[in-house]
Amino acid sequence: MIMDELYARVAERGYVCLGLDTAPDYIPADFAARYPSVGERLLAFNRRIVDATADIVACYKVQISYYEACGLQGLAAYRDTLRYVREKGVPVIADVKRGDIASTAAQYAKAHFTGDFEADFVTLNPYMGFDTLEPWLPYFESGRKGAFALVRTSNPGAKDIEYRTCEGKRIYEVVGEGVRDVGARFVGRSGYSGLGAVVGCTDVAEAARLRAALNTVFFLIPGYGAQGGGAAEIATLLRGGNGGVVNSSRAILLGYRKHPGGEARFDEYARMEAVSMNEEIRRAITFS
Repeated sequence: MIMDELYARVAERGYVCLGLDTAPDYIPADFAARYPSVGERLLAFNRRIVDATADIVACYKVQISYYEACGLQGLAAYRDTLRYVREKGVPVIADVKRGDIASTAAQYAKAHFTGDFEADFVTLNPYMGFDTLEPWLPYFESGRKGAFALVRTSNPGAKDIEYRTCEGKRIYEVVGEGVRDVGARFVGRSGYSGLGAVVGCTDVAEAARLRAALNTVFFLIPGYGAQGGGAAEIATLLRGGNGGVVNSSRAILLGYRKHPGGEARFDEYARMEAVSMNEEIRRAITFS
């Protein structure tokens, strides 16, 4: 099961899900100047980051919007980035947040689990209803693919809908329970389902309730750092020091900007940021 593989990588290499959400202006100017097209620049930058960090991260997440914004060259870089990560033997999440029904969802599943844009995991949006998940289920049954469904996101606007109540529960709790129940048949030897959840790390009390309710659900955890989530919240969302990966994108990709003249060593500074993040989370788990 692909989620079992991710669980094992967390145990061996830590919690970092490195977001390759690469915008052209993240790339140091001197490095970018070596490549004639935006697609080549994106791919070359990503390859350097992956080469520097593949042994210390749990997985990578590639947000498709950064590549779509660069047109066909960007999508070629997206395709080739996914391939490069998978060739390294590291799980990769296509952050596409798809949420549709019937034949449309089936085509999305085909697009992101086979062919040019094949990934190991995708992100899904079930807020249109749990039937949006159905066309993806045959891929989970194979054991080779998985997904993370949006449950409680880390953006301020989450409270507009996700925090409203339904039959005495918050909407995100209802959605989380539905994701847990849909994924129950895909639980592997790690105790976690191939259908995970996106759960932001911005409140310790909420984190404790969600972890208790969704005991078979592996978490993809955004909100660390810039959005207010810290290592204490991360520790609460985990169970026995596992059960989730923590996404960080800009803080790692742009780590070189903290160091005067750091542009030439951007990959080394990315590695340093990832190592530091892992250590901070491990300390919080140790003392939680």
